Amino acid sequence: MSHCTTVIVRRRSSDGGDTINEVVPKSTVEEASHLIGWPACKCGMKLAIEGCAHGDLDRIYESIQYLENTNGIKLDLLICCGDFQATRNGADLKCMAVPQKYQKMCSFYKYYSGEKVAPVLTIFIGGNHEASNYLQELAYGGWVAPNIYYMGYAGIVNVAGVRIGGLSGIYKGHDYMKGHYEKPPYSEETKRSAYHVRNLEVFRLKQVKSPIDIFLSHDWPRGVYHHGNIKQLLKHKPFFEDEVNNNSLGSKPCEELLHYLKPTYWFSAHLHVKFAAIVHHTDTVVDIPHDSKKPFELEYDLEWLTIVYLTNHLLSVKKGIQYMPGPGQDERWIFTPTSEESNLVLKKFGNNLVIPLNFTTTVTSFSSEGENSSQTSTPARERYPSQPQAQINPQTMAFCERLSVDDPMALLLDCNNDSSLNTSQMSTCTLPSFLTPERAGNITNVSSSMLDDTLTTTGSESIELESTSKSFGSCADEVSFDSQSPSQVKRYSLVLPSPLNSDFDDQAEPVARKAVLPSVVDSDIDECLITRTYANEKHWS
Repeated sequence: MSHCTTVIVRRRSSDGGDTINEVVPKSTVEEASHLIGWPACKCGMKLAIEGCAHGDLDRIYESIQYLENTNGIKLDLLICCGDFQATRNGADLKCMAVPQKYQKMCSFYKYYSGEKVAPVLTIFIGGNHEASNYLQELAYGGWVAPNIYYMGYAGIVNVAGVRIGGLSGIYKGHDYMKGHYEKPPYSEETKRSAYHVRNLEVFRLKQVKSPIDIFLSHDWPRGVYHHGNIKQLLKHKPFFEDEVNNNSLGSKPCEELLHYLKPTYWFSAHLHVKFAAIVHHTDTVVDIPHDSKKPFELEYDLEWLTIVYLTNHLLSVKKGIQYMPGPGQDERWIFTPTSEESNLVLKKFGNNLVIPLNFTTTVTSFSSEGENSSQTSTPARERYPSQPQAQINPQTMAFCERLSVDDPMALLLDCNNDSSLNTSQMSTCTLPSFLTPERAGNITNVSSSMLDDTLTTTGSESIELESTSKSFGSCADEVSFDSQSPSQVKRYSLVLPSPLNSDFDDQAEPVARKAVLPSVVDSDIDECLITRTYANEKHWS
């Protein structure tokens, strides 16, 4: 390949002993908060990889600036593998699952309020220490601040020809097959289950066929320790030994995605240790042609958009078990897009996949001036008596309207009262000719059966939503939805039989109802883990 990407990893560990093919002098690396780099082929782009940000954006960007000035380079992109902590104010802190002593505002709020602007395009996934209320508003991804983009529950984006995928959260078997039923204000249970990986996102990622250059996850893929120096790993983390011996350390869904997607690089965090491995695959990973002159813009990925569109009917906001489609049934269970399906979605976006710069503030942010005044004696978390109420983000609303999919938060909210979702307008979408009557698209109003049984209004009254549907005479009908009641919520879906098989394994065996990660449940253990593919190999570090 004729072009080369420099990948630079910022480590939070202080051991400084693990380096791989350093691009910059070791002394410079150690001074710049242990920034470590190595070459990777792709269109002349320079990437920085952050294991976990923990809200400390000021120091991260200062380290990047130091590296740029010292080495005469310019970084193009910063990628963070979770625990970003996009806390805007004290109310967000109350939605973050960390001990009270770690509920610190840090510096993200400065970038949210506009006091500062991220000097480099920043992309991140969610981890297990997040302002879950804010990230849940952006289920399909969006700007959390100018120049800082969240990838959603799962997603794929393109940056100047580099295809980046990601899966937010950590794996817990007892929540894996549930819907996205959580919403603020959270209980102590839902504050944690909100960031647990769900089978819907993994199922969607398994529909991807085009090669992925970089994939991000917060927790490690299970079993990767078998492909590296286990002795060195256990020397640094001896309490991992039991999990390594019974092969329960890490995420089973991520393990499946690793061997299915075979991305050129895989970056993970979460376990607070540096680890390298090579994972062999039976087939060869082919380099993706790219245009080195392509504008440096963040773009939606057409294949991913189409998969989300085709699987919208699988979205659940119930706490109960939700199975994904599988083989052996009459229904469609493979949603890898056809060219016709992709073209339909492309038309929805006006043949322009550039992600709009439509960030807007939706809450009052923490004030640096207040922090430097008499308010200093009062911690930010104590200035807000309770968690915030759930709300809809205008970015997600615009995205869902454009793609004709559902916003999970909108399905959870009671729309009898004022909200940012305007249900009084007519919304239409045209069924493509390739959808047969049996697969025809359908738009229905959300019913209470689609929601968590505990869904109530902001008062004490329970809501009752009537379910209606529209039948179709031909596959080219115009589908319209007219909301007559302010309590109705749009729900887009494809009419398919109820799925019976799980994507978790081919036999659809019951999921073990216990956590698979180490006993330090939801603890902040996070260090960067990387995979790299050389033809038929994966390189982890």
